[in-house]
Amino acid sequence: MKILFKKEYLRELYEEGKTKNKKYRFQPSLTKQFKNTIDKLRNANRIEELFPFKSLNYEKLTGDKAGLESVRVNQQYRIEFFCNYEGEEPNIITICSIVELSNHYK
Repeated sequence: MKILFKKEYLRELYEEGKTKNKKYRFQPSLTKQFKNTIDKLRNANRIEELFPFKSLNYEKLTGDKAGLESVRVNQQYRIEFFCNYEGEEPNIITICSIVELSNHYK
């Protein structure tokens, strides 16, 4: 699937391993986990392909984040995204838009 980053710091974090904005500086271990998780999303053609990765803890979000989906980067951080689908069941993901790398407990 094609990955789009809605925020510049997410693209920088994935491509360069760091960001120019000091607000979005993360530990190198988190950056590596972020890249690995994005690569898993990139290699998936359907959401169902993420289910065997129990550590990702894929879920559809509810409440004020309804419409978004998420996977875990580690116990503390998750990637929030939404996908565009095509075709009938099973849906093929064409574009996955990464919205946020968020601290799950804040």
